[in-house]
Amino acid sequence: MAGLARLEGDTRAAARGWSDLTIRNVFILPTIAFLIIFNIFPLIYSLGYSFTDFRASVNDPVNFVGLQNYRELLNDPNIWRNFTVTAQYVIVSVGGQVIVGFGLALLLNRKIPFKGLITTLLLLPMMMSMAVVGLFWKLLYDPSWGIINYGLGLGSFDWLSNPDMALYAVAITDIWMWAPFVMLLSLAGLSAVPSHLYEAAAIDRAGTWYTFTRITLPLVAPILIIAIIFRTMEAFKSFDLPFIMSGQPTTEMISIRLYKMAFQEWQTGRSSALAYIVLIVVLAITNIYVKYLNKVKER
Repeated sequence: MAGLARLEGDTRAAARGWSDLTIRNVFILPTIAFLIIFNIFPLIYSLGYSFTDFRASVNDPVNFVGLQNYRELLNDPNIWRNFTVTAQYVIVSVGGQVIVGFGLALLLNRKIPFKGLITTLLLLPMMMSMAVVGLFWKLLYDPSWGIINYGLGLGSFDWLSNPDMALYAVAITDIWMWAPFVMLLSLAGLSAVPSHLYEAAAIDRAGTWYTFTRITLPLVAPILIIAIIFRTMEAFKSFDLPFIMSGQPTTEMISIRLYKMAFQEWQTGRSSALAYIVLIVVLAITNIYVKYLNKVKER
């Protein structure tokens, strides 16, 4: 019967002049064209520029310099300092998001009053604009009238101008905004854990810590690693919050350095090379995560 129905559908489609292959191409070809025009072509074009001394602000002839841009960038201590700041930000931000987000998911993974409303309210920060969030938290950190100093009794302490605290202040904002994302994925993983495993653990009188480390965490680990992968990639290329909230050198991440090099110093060829270095680093980190994720799934 299924074969007959498929044959009738193919006959009707053919009668209208639309075969299955044609219908498939109608949906696939525009997507492929979009990817080529807006993703692949700019990627290859910028790769070519990374081997030149091209500057978009002048009309001078473009000279091929080979790997010179890459060598100079990799030997530049300022670039390595930017990468160090970025690594610190990623560790603090993503680590905080995982702890807070997974903790909230554990609290919400039970029967509580107004669970749907509470979950919706907790998801609101990630739905807001990065610029709005940055300006909002900049006001909260203000040394004159900011509510954070008032609540902590810190007087006129300036979080965003302090070179030792500026990066952590921006990271706290990022944690507040994106911990709900980790919470959402963790909730999905927790809801998929079979209840009979907890019932068996209760019958065996297993403790809370034993149940968490032997049942909950191993089963939720794959989806938690996926959340870490997404958030690490986003945190590594984070630009909006550090740029809006603080102008300290201690918060100059590699994305901000790339922006200045490309659109303030107009070193187009060199900035293209830096962009590819960042891409390679992100791909390498992601590959490590994916390999670990595959090992976790095989257990």
